[in-house]
Amino acid sequence: MADTGNDKKDQGQDGDDIARMSFEEALEELKRIVARLESGEGRLDEAIEAYERGARLKRHCEAKLREAQAKIEKITLGPDGSVATEPLDAE
Repeated sequence: MADTGNDKKDQGQDGDDIARMSFEEALEELKRIVARLESGEGRLDEAIEAYERGARLKRHCEAKLREAQAKIEKITLGPDGSVATEPLDAE
């Protein structure tokens, strides 16, 4: 029997389960969805659902990366040799 990718699908709580995922969990599921879509497995309606979930997972991963980036600090050395931190310039 072919894997349709419904092992983690819970229609009523789709957004909620994604919101609780770590970056790594979401990225791993996104990789599985991409592989399944690239292989052409399943029916069209399943592919559309998987694509939509993949888009939500991608947005979640991007948000997690932005959160992490906002927390990163740059360590600086002052003229007197003191060590301090400041927000990291993203640009």
